[in-house]
Amino acid sequence: MNNHSGNNGKRWYGHGLPYLEEKPLPGHLIVIEGTDGVGRSTQIELLRPWLELEGFAVSNTGWTRSPLLSATINEAKAGHQLTVTTFSLLYAADFADRLEHEILPALQAGFIVIADRYMYTAFARNTVMGADPAWSRELFQMALIPDRVFYLDIDVETLVPRVVQGKGMDYWESGMHLALGSDIFESFQRYQRRIIEEYKRLANEFGFITIDARGSIDEIQADLRRHILSYLGTARHPKGSATIDDLSE
Repeated sequence: MNNHSGNNGKRWYGHGLPYLEEKPLPGHLIVIEGTDGVGRSTQIELLRPWLELEGFAVSNTGWTRSPLLSATINEAKAGHQLTVTTFSLLYAADFADRLEHEILPALQAGFIVIADRYMYTAFARNTVMGADPAWSRELFQMALIPDRVFYLDIDVETLVPRVVQGKGMDYWESGMHLALGSDIFESFQRYQRRIIEEYKRLANEFGFITIDARGSIDEIQADLRRHILSYLGTARHPKGSATIDDLSE
């Protein structure tokens, strides 16, 4: 992959969006990754007001939330007939639209952008669904490399009760389209186990910061805040990291 650098030390995963004028990006892109039901949304809901109280402007973005594509994706998934190619192309289009119209403008304005999932979700899912990993990476040549990626790591045995007690098992999140089991429960376990294994490989490849997601909501949040404060301190004082007190006083 031929990464190239842009303004303010930001790097593109590939060629970026070549039709856009490159502008300074003084903001910070923080990604929260993890499998379905691990608690990403809950953690982001807690991070945003905390960062705002610390004096930062914050913008959120999430998977399949593009105004241009979200309804189309939901309709396509409802039919349970998506091929891996169509599935992948729809998600890449959603990502590109949000990158151009949400993520980059917020970074240009100096915001902290918290992304609920990023291109790595597509890499993991596409591989499990049988797509060529190299092809999946080509689809996201337009992506900006995040400043930090936090991976919420969990095992299937801990995940299942959370999902059952939460929103329940979804057709796609259970891998029913891959016919992995005789029922949705068995399929969910097998599919999520494969997804988690792929995330672990991606964590090593891309240098994610792994957060143990088996703990309580408060424990996970405290761990995330500690790492984010450390990063922001370094970003503010590039010759030496600030202390937590520098950012909390």
